[in-house]
Amino acid sequence: MIAAWDSQLIAAIAASDDLHIAPFRANGNTTGTPTWIWSVVVEDRLFVRAYNGPASRWFQSAMTQHAGQVTAAGRTIDVSFTPADPALQDRIDATYRAKYAGDFYLGSMIGERAHAATVEITPRE
Repeated sequence: MIAAWDSQLIAAIAASDDLHIAPFRANGNTTGTPTWIWSVVVEDRLFVRAYNGPASRWFQSAMTQHAGQVTAAGRTIDVSFTPADPALQDRIDATYRAKYAGDFYLGSMIGERAHAATVEITPRE
């Protein structure tokens, strides 16, 4: 079973634009340098996308290690990374459009390259 986010924490993450992602390095013990990234919440689930698609370093680490940390809403949280359910791509796109409307990079973040690098982040227990 996938761990659920605390309702207050996921609401704070959804309302903010301060998420930093740090998958574990190859040793599985230390995290890489935190990377600021856009995040969206759909159905109380947290999603991110790699601007550079599957070639992105953080994405490759996240998909290899499946764990790391995020810093958001003033907290650092141990998390797991999994590929997002493809059936949610349209809802994720809509949430990106609403949250980042008018931003220059929005088109790339809802494009095919970023779709291929959509990650669900869940808290680790």
